[in-house]
Amino acid sequence: MVRFFFASLLFMGALASCAPRQQAAPGVTVTPLLVKVSEPAARGGTLTIQGRYLGGPATGRVRLGADMSGAGGYVFPASAVRSWTDSEIVLAIPDNAPVGGSWLFVEVGGMTSTGLPYSVR
Repeated sequence: MVRFFFASLLFMGALASCAPRQQAAPGVTVTPLLVKVSEPAARGGTLTIQGRYLGGPATGRVRLGADMSGAGGYVFPASAVRSWTDSEIVLAIPDNAPVGGSWLFVEVGGMTSTGLPYSVR
């Protein structure tokens, strides 16, 4: 009986050593994806961004007025953030935000999201 027990333990150990290991590679991130933005608002109004993999205020920032590749533009200050989850960002539009139509991007951990057009009235 004891031999059977040790033999089964050995067999299970051999099976476990052959199983693939799942490890998270360091530094791997997911590109943020913007799905929807709220209607155009005036300075002092509210901007709501919905998407996926939006990170949080500690690792992300919102850029408005960038070109189609996400470069340049106006970065919303941290004080403009009302709430920020992995799927939704709510911002107050500051008084110095650029007026007019432009592209909106979210940057998380160095990764730039897909862009959506947005206008500040």
